[in-house]
Amino acid sequence: MRVFIGESAVDVPEGASLLDAVHAANRELPALCHDERLSPRGSCRTCLVRADGRVVAACTASATEGVRVNLDDPAARQAAKGAVELIVSELPARALDVPPERSELVRACTHFGITGSSFSGATHDRGVDHSHPYVKLDRDLCIACGRCVAMCAEVQGTFALDLTGRGFDAVVTAGDGGPWVSSPCVGCGGCVDSCPTGALSEPGLLDPRPTTATTATTCGYCGVGCTLDVHVRDGEIAAITPARGAPVNRGHACIKGRFAHAFHRADDRLTTPLVRRDGHLVETTWDDAIATIADRLSSTRQQHGPDAIAVISSARATNEENYLAQKFVRTAIGTNNIDNCSRLCHAPSAAGLTASFGLAGGTNPLDDLDRTDCILLAGANPTEAHPVVGARIKQRVLSGARLVVVDPRRTELAALADVHLQASPGSNVAVFNGLAHLLIDEDLLDHDFLDQRTTGFAELAALVQDYPPDVAAEIAAVRAADLISAARLFGRAHHPVIVYGLGITEHAHGTDGVRTLANLAILRGAVGTPGCCGILPLRGQNNVQGASDMGALPDVLPGYQPVTDPAVRNRFAALWGRAVPERPGLRIPQMFDAAIAGEVRAIHVIGEDIVQSDPNATHVRAALRSCDLVVCHDVFPSRTAEHADVVLPAASFLEKDGTFVNFDRRFQRVRPAVAPPGSATSDFDILHRIANAMGIDLGCRTPSAALAECASLTPVFAGVSHQRLDAEGPLHWPCRAPDRPGEAVLHLDGFATPDGRAALAARPYLPPGEQPDGEFPHLLITGRRLVHYNTGSMTRRTPNTELLPAETLELHPADAAHLRVVDGANVTVTSRWGRATLTARLTRDVAPGQVFAAFHFPDAAINDLTSPHTDAATGCPEYKVTAVRISPGP
Repeated sequence: MRVFIGESAVDVPEGASLLDAVHAANRELPALCHDERLSPRGSCRTCLVRADGRVVAACTASATEGVRVNLDDPAARQAAKGAVELIVSELPARALDVPPERSELVRACTHFGITGSSFSGATHDRGVDHSHPYVKLDRDLCIACGRCVAMCAEVQGTFALDLTGRGFDAVVTAGDGGPWVSSPCVGCGGCVDSCPTGALSEPGLLDPRPTTATTATTCGYCGVGCTLDVHVRDGEIAAITPARGAPVNRGHACIKGRFAHAFHRADDRLTTPLVRRDGHLVETTWDDAIATIADRLSSTRQQHGPDAIAVISSARATNEENYLAQKFVRTAIGTNNIDNCSRLCHAPSAAGLTASFGLAGGTNPLDDLDRTDCILLAGANPTEAHPVVGARIKQRVLSGARLVVVDPRRTELAALADVHLQASPGSNVAVFNGLAHLLIDEDLLDHDFLDQRTTGFAELAALVQDYPPDVAAEIAAVRAADLISAARLFGRAHHPVIVYGLGITEHAHGTDGVRTLANLAILRGAVGTPGCCGILPLRGQNNVQGASDMGALPDVLPGYQPVTDPAVRNRFAALWGRAVPERPGLRIPQMFDAAIAGEVRAIHVIGEDIVQSDPNATHVRAALRSCDLVVCHDVFPSRTAEHADVVLPAASFLEKDGTFVNFDRRFQRVRPAVAPPGSATSDFDILHRIANAMGIDLGCRTPSAALAECASLTPVFAGVSHQRLDAEGPLHWPCRAPDRPGEAVLHLDGFATPDGRAALAARPYLPPGEQPDGEFPHLLITGRRLVHYNTGSMTRRTPNTELLPAETLELHPADAAHLRVVDGANVTVTSRWGRATLTARLTRDVAPGQVFAAFHFPDAAINDLTSPHTDAATGCPEYKVTAVRISPGP
C-alpha cells in the first residue's frame, strides 16, 4: 500500500505500521520503547505523529492506503518532546553523556533539541550490577521501557528478566532480583543490543572511546552460521554484535558468538613456529619449520609411498582452506588419505541423507521453522549447543507449534515438549521404526507422494510390523502411550519438520538412525514438496558441512563426487595437472590403526585437537607416538601439539578471509577483522608454503581464486563466488550457475538418487556397541554445555570460565544415594578404555543408570573413557554410549 510521509510517497506491505513507513522513507523518528524484532508496545509516546488529522503513536498505528503522516506537526512534536523531557528528568546527568551511537535516548534529545529537562524532581540513585562478566546493568539509566524484558521473552525465550516496582521505582531485574550472574540469564546479549539508554551494556562498550572499524563476518563457533559485526578499537576487538537483518540469526546471537572473543588476544596464543629438538618443542623460523615438514614428508613418501601419509583437515577452517588441503593431499602427496572431523559427528548424516535423497545436506532452510506446526527434535539439545536455533524452536512452540523430543536427557526443550520420549541410549532405530509402524497403521501417510516419488515402501512396511508400540517401547524404555501420542502429533501435522543432532549420528548404527528418521519425513511427504519443512541436521562446528562439501574426505572430491569415478577424476586432473588417486583413502579411525600398525608414518593435523576430541584417547596417543612425523596447525598449544614434531601458529576465524557453509547449506563470507598475532598465519598460507617447498604449485593464490576453481569443477557450487556473496549475501547450494539462485529447498524437481525417488530404508534395530553389565553398570552420554565449545580451546580463554569453571558429571539422585555420593563430591568414572575424575552434580535430567558429561575441559578427560566402537557404514564413533563404573573419590 502507498503511504505519504510528508510529501514523499512510500510503499509498505500489509500489516506495516506508520513507523515502518517512516523508516521506509529514510526519515528519523524517536521510538524509545520500540525494537523491530519485538511486538510493538506504544508506551513511551516519543514517536507521536499526526496521521490524517489524529495524533497517534507511529509504532502501534497501522498504515492504511493513502494515509498522510506529518512528522512536523507542532502539537504531536511538542507532546513527544515533553515525553522525552519527562524521561530525562528522572535520570542522572550522565545519562546524556553516553555516546550517541550507543544511546537512542541521546539521539532523541538531539532530535528534539533537548539539553536538559523543564521538569524537576528526584533522580535515580540505584547503583550498578556488574556481577555478570558480560551483561552490565546501570540501574540509574533504566527507563523501564520493557524492551529488554520483551527481547528475553519473545526472541530468546528465556524469561529471565522482569520489570519490578512501579512508576518512578520501576527497574529491570534478572531472576529473583539477586545478582545478575545468579539469574537464569543465558548471556545472549539481546537485552544489551535492545537497551535504548545504555542501562544495559557490556565491557567493550563501557569504554567511552569510539570504535574505529566494523567488519561483518560469520561466527566461528557452532554450525548455525550467525552473521556478526566485529567492532575494533586500536587494532583490538572491542565488541561483537549480531548483525541486524542477517538471514540466519536475525540480529540475535548466543553467549559464545556474542561475547567469547577474548581468546584472540590470550597470552598463550601460538605466534611462532615450534620444532621438536632433543625431545622439546622450541621456537624456530617459518623457513626452518616449513623446510622440516617438506623434507620429512618427501622422505616419507619416497621411502614408504604416498599412502604412508595422512592428513586430517579442519571443520574450523574455511571452505577455501579445506579445498586447498584436499588438493594438496591428492596432488603434492598423491593419496586420498584425507578426512575431517565430520567423520566423528555427521558422517552418518552425509551417508544417510545421500542414500535417502541423493544429496548430503539438510533439505530445507532454517526459515521454514517459521511455519511448522510440529517439530520432531531428535538427539539434539539446541538451547545449549545451537542457542539461536534453540531460541527459534522455543518461539515456534510458544506460538502454538507442537513439539516431540527424542532424547535420553531431560533438556530445556524436552521440558517444554508435548511428548518427551526419554529413550535409552542406542535405541533410536527402534523408536523411529515404532513411529513408522504407527504412521502406517493409522494411515497417517501421504499416499500420492509415496506412490509417485518413493521406493521401498513394501519392504519398510513389512519390517516395521515387528515394531508395534509395546515392542518399540520396551526396547527404548519409554511408554507405549507416549510413542502413540508422538506419532499422532507428527502424523497429523500439516507442516512437520525434523531437527536432529549428534544424538542420532554418534552411534554404532548412526547411519541407520538417520535413514529410519528420514523414513518418517518420507512417509509424511515432508521433503521435496512445496510448503514442506523437511529435515534439518544441526552441525556441531562452524564448517562441518563445508569441510565435507569441499572434498576433505577420503572417498569423494568436492561436491561429493566419488574418487572411484574415472570421469570425475579426469576432470579434476585436467585442471590440476596431476592424476587423482583412484583408491579411496583412510578414514580417521583407520589412520590411527594404520599408524599403530606401522603403515602410516606421518600424520598432518589441521586445526583439530584429536587427542582431546577423538574417542579412546589412549589409542590416539599411541597412534601419534608411532609416527615418524606429526605436524599440527593450531591457534593454541593443545594435547595434540604435545605429540607433534612441528607446530605451526594459525589464524583464528576472526583473522582470515574465506567462506563457511552452515547447517542449512548456506555459503557465507568470513572476513578478517583483526590481524593475527606475531607471525601466525592462515591455514591457506601454510599449505601453500609447504607445497612450494615440495616443488608443487597449488595455484589458487587467494581464497577467492580457490573457491572459483572449486566452483568450476563442482556443478552444485558453480554459481558461488566471493564476488557474488559480497554483492548478494549468503547463497544456498546447490547453486548451479552465476545467474541462478541457490536452492534453499531441495528436491522440488526430483530427488538426486539414481532413479529420482526418495528411498525408504528397512533397517532393523541392532543393539549399541556397549551394554551396561555388572562391572560397568552405568551408561555415559557425552555432549556440550551452553557457555563452552568443543574442546574449550577458545571459550576457556574467555570470561566464560567465570560462568562454568569446570566440568561435572550429571548423576541421578537415586544412583547417587546407592553409591553414597553427595552433590559436589569427587567421583571416579572408569570404562573399559580409561578413567577420569569429575565432580558429581545430582540432577533428575538424566535417567537412573545413565550419566552425562561434556568434553570441554582437558583435566576432565572424558574421551579417555569413550569406546572405539564405530558406525559400520561411516566409521563415526559411538560417543553417546559407553559403559562405565562410578566410584566415590578421586
